[in-house]
Amino acid sequence: MKNAEMTCLIIKPDGVGKGLAGKIIDRFETEGFQLMAMRMIRPTQSLMEGFYAEHKGKPFLPAFLEFVVSGPLVVCVWKGMDVIVRVRQIIGSTDSQKAAPGTLRRVWGTDQRRNLVHASDSGSSAQREIEYFFSPEELSDYQPNAWKQAEEIVLC
Repeated sequence: MKNAEMTCLIIKPDGVGKGLAGKIIDRFETEGFQLMAMRMIRPTQSLMEGFYAEHKGKPFLPAFLEFVVSGPLVVCVWKGMDVIVRVRQIIGSTDSQKAAPGTLRRVWGTDQRRNLVHASDSGSSAQREIEYFFSPEELSDYQPNAWKQAEEIVLC
């Protein structure tokens, strides 16, 4: 994909706990985005303090960190045209109760903290967030239809 960009998406503990990870991933594949990397992690306090370092000292951070380390996260990298803006449109406003109808946060989110997912808000944030969780070798750039050209093998 020429001129495509990448973004980082994190399915938070409420998304994993509600059994929605597959539905969330399906939504982005249905939109035509290419999955470049994915892993499930059990985050530590220090890992997430580093990730959210820009919010250090803000009053909401301690309670938010308690929530975000309460269960596993699914961290993904998606590639596509205008993927950063489009992903943020699909997930909706930070406050699930104020998110637009049909957005992921409106459909499955609970409130401003337990809002299902995190997504990069800019190109520079996307780069930093992707590099925080993945090495360049872990990003799998591929041709989605390459499997169609593979020689068919008949198993007896």
